[in-house]
Amino acid sequence: MLETHGRQTTSARYARLGNQECERIHVATLEVLERVGVDVHDERAREILHSGGARVDGIRVRLPEYMVSRALATAPKRLILYDRHGKVAIRAWGRNTYYGGGSDCLNILDHHTGERRRPILADVCQAATLMDALPELSFVMSMFLPEDVDQRVYDRYQMRAMLNHTTKPIVFVTPDMEGCVAAVEMCQAVAGSAEAFRQRPFATCYINVTSGLIANQEALQKCIYLAEQGLPMLYIPLNAGGVNSPATTAGCMATMNAGILLGITLAQTVRPGVPVAVPGWNGGPYNLKTMVGNYVLADEQGVPTEMGKHYGLPVFGLGGSTDAKVLDQQAGMEATLSLTTALLHGANIVHDVGFMDSGLQGSLQLQVIANDTIGWLRAATAGVLVNDETLALDVVEELGPTGNYLVHPHTLRHYREAYYSQLADKGPYSQWVERGSTTMEQRAARQIDKLLAKHQPEPLAAEVQREIDAIVEREQQWIDGRP
Repeated sequence: MLETHGRQTTSARYARLGNQECERIHVATLEVLERVGVDVHDERAREILHSGGARVDGIRVRLPEYMVSRALATAPKRLILYDRHGKVAIRAWGRNTYYGGGSDCLNILDHHTGERRRPILADVCQAATLMDALPELSFVMSMFLPEDVDQRVYDRYQMRAMLNHTTKPIVFVTPDMEGCVAAVEMCQAVAGSAEAFRQRPFATCYINVTSGLIANQEALQKCIYLAEQGLPMLYIPLNAGGVNSPATTAGCMATMNAGILLGITLAQTVRPGVPVAVPGWNGGPYNLKTMVGNYVLADEQGVPTEMGKHYGLPVFGLGGSTDAKVLDQQAGMEATLSLTTALLHGANIVHDVGFMDSGLQGSLQLQVIANDTIGWLRAATAGVLVNDETLALDVVEELGPTGNYLVHPHTLRHYREAYYSQLADKGPYSQWVERGSTTMEQRAARQIDKLLAKHQPEPLAAEVQREIDAIVEREQQWIDGRP
């Protein structure tokens, strides 16, 4: 069954792997963890895992099956994110799917000029404001890496910008452990206390892990810290099939899964019951033709998501992206296909909406177009309510074959329920010409300007802003070596 914001259908369901295939990959993963192990590049993480029963040989850590089974038994099947006001915004479990942006693009496709340029902090603020305004985007990420702030602590400026420009949940990324701590401290300031943020978290950390068989120090430190804090995390090792893992999808997924299960085991050993989401992309062949890390490849679609579903864990997916450099047919095709597969496979928290050029470029226009596409997908996969009111047999009997349904009260009650695109041109040719013969790309640019002009994100209280500013200033002083 596919669920989309509470509306269900029993038919819109697709799976790349069945239970038998998932179980075989799981058993293979256990063998990798027991025989080969994972290189764990943090001493404390190795000590924690050793205390739980792992074998440690230098940086190589091997996990017995009982440790993994114990961790999977305590890992929650649900991950809840709230908005700034403490209202549930994301229920990441089952087949609930929510979409949002991505982080740290090195370039922006300017929606005014159509040119590619380097982003600044103002672009991060605009992106957060736009995501706050778009109804089909449920969470916010930084989207761009601003070049007009100190690159050593750029993530602190991103976090401040997001907290000031949205009330939606935030997924943040930091290059180091100190940035993760600073981001949590900012959230605690907004929530009012550490306990208040723990009880109703409105932000979560996307932890980038080197690969399935290599766990880098920063990722491990963040995993331990967030588990100690009792905060949800997205623990994401990614493999490149044929480069750092077998070229076959099954072999790539099994070795990537080893890193996923090691992260879950570490988190659950530190604090049983802490929520951990797992990746819903990669796990398949790399593009060995170009040696570029593409965002939309056919072979990997749905494979890691099915493994996450096999374990009953929340899945952090990817969609609304393209490897195209301009908003052309490839961009439309890949963005739509990746949005669709994420929904049909049941990924829960789907990020990178608006990403282009293998993640090197972001586009607000693509976000607006994807927002429209998501609305269409939700309407196309929603369950159909069948009852006396919707069957409307009394209306059919009243009006018969030649009656005017257009002005009937039943039509007036229900006509707003249908999905109407805000961007697609559905009128006659003459009307399209009269309105300027615009493309969807042009209409998306206009919609961005309209939304940014009229949408005012709810500001933080002045005292909270000062507290966040103080944290950012503290981090800047620390990186500068100032007392």
